[in-house]
Amino acid sequence: MADAPITRPSLLVRLRDARDADAWRQFVELYGPMVYRFARRHRLQDADAADLTQEVLRAVSGSIGRLDYDSRRGSFRGWLFTLAHHKLYDLLARRRRQEQGSGDSATHTLLDEQPAPDSEEVWNQEHDRQVFAWAAEEVRGQFKPPTWQAFWQTTVEGRDAAKVAEELGLSLGAVYIAKSRVQARLREQIQQLADAGGT
Repeated sequence: MADAPITRPSLLVRLRDARDADAWRQFVELYGPMVYRFARRHRLQDADAADLTQEVLRAVSGSIGRLDYDSRRGSFRGWLFTLAHHKLYDLLARRRRQEQGSGDSATHTLLDEQPAPDSEEVWNQEHDRQVFAWAAEEVRGQFKPPTWQAFWQTTVEGRDAAKVAEELGLSLGAVYIAKSRVQARLREQIQQLADAGGT
């Protein structure tokens, strides 16, 4: 397994430099899909969800230089959740003013009255899933395929370790060691992200 990279400087501080392409790539990989799924859960079509995602990312880019992050006042993801909500509200308000003439207005009213299928709790769960997916992609190449498969099949897919060992031609102990090694590396990767201010 490759050595763990040293902890990077704060992701939020790095984002203040618009030329730091790696920081922005990491930020977009982590938060872009979350914002997009947030928009889709609020019944936006694909193109509108993509537009909302771009609007939120643009707003982050425009305000990151003024953001004085203090974890005691709340999490960055909480701030981003609030920003996404405001941008969604603005989009829906613009739509209402334009009053698109398609569909039955009674049906639109009924849909608007339904509770939104989102909350900060759902947002946080989505964040955790996205961080895990990102970390898994980051560390996967550091392991041989049988090691990764032993971890993935037993931990993520929930398969029986003995069956996985048999299928992969490994001992049961090797499966447990593989699972433990990958989990430890994932925890390190996620902690590095947290230390860098990306959670």
